[in-house]
Amino acid sequence: MAKLDKTVARETVYISVWVIILSVFMQAVFLAVGFWSIKVFFGNLLSACAAILNFLLMGITVQNALKKEEKDARQTMRFSQSMRMLMLFAAAGAGVLFFDPIAAVVPLFFPRVAVGFRPFIGKKTDSEAAATEKEQSKE
Repeated sequence: MAKLDKTVARETVYISVWVIILSVFMQAVFLAVGFWSIKVFFGNLLSACAAILNFLLMGITVQNALKKEEKDARQTMRFSQSMRMLMLFAAAGAGVLFFDPIAAVVPLFFPRVAVGFRPFIGKKTDSEAAATEKEQSKE
């Protein structure tokens, strides 16, 4: 297996932090309105894990597709997207059937919220990131 690219790892950590923060907030809302139960917790946990895994797998697929010819890369991306959507559908279905439906579906959208805030939160420009990496490689 190829080494995980630093950018994929960094962005997955970013998404994971946002998913965790938003999940805790959602749990607090359920608790505040009096609808919290263990089913809410496990539905949230299932979908949050599926959302983070989906993002990580997407990053790995893009990383691997960049090493292929255009036609092969396109096929790889399509297949990955199909399998990841099937995974998310299965997670949402299991969450709706066995846990709280709202808590099982809402966390699947948390990565989109995180991506929406990405331009405003601590993202270095490409030149700044390259300069930082160059300085670190000297040490």
